[in-house]
Amino acid sequence: MVHMQKIVLRFNTGKLLKGFIGDFTAYTDIVVVHDAVTDEEHKIPIVELKAIFFVKTFEGDRLYRDKKMYGISENVGRKVYIRFNDGESMIGFLEGDIPWEKGFHLSKKSASALKGFFLIPVDSDSNNKKVFVVNSSIKDITLLP
Repeated sequence: MVHMQKIVLRFNTGKLLKGFIGDFTAYTDIVVVHDAVTDEEHKIPIVELKAIFFVKTFEGDRLYRDKKMYGISENVGRKVYIRFNDGESMIGFLEGDIPWEKGFHLSKKSASALKGFFLIPVDSDSNNKKVFVVNSSIKDITLLP
């Protein structure tokens, strides 16, 4: 049996979808999500997404504001600053190795290329456990010292 994880999909259009995801890798072209409300299965092309938020709860805490600074928790990877095409930005730690060679290029890659990478939030009290950032939704990315 596949372990299902709680996720919130953020589309490039701003739309949100809350649901559950099973097997997922950074090479996935189509994301299969079981809708948390209707239990319908949705097959969504990864290029339609900005990011996939792996969450603790669907509700979160509307009053809580994530702390967006380094030094409030232990470093768990390379520090990174991301600016999305829609102007929103995030900071966090890359999970694993740097997912690109010889710089980060947003140009179209081969079908076997990584579709994005995982980011661990700097605030361990955040509702987000980790975030899968879709490459095509990024305007700019900076590795920090």
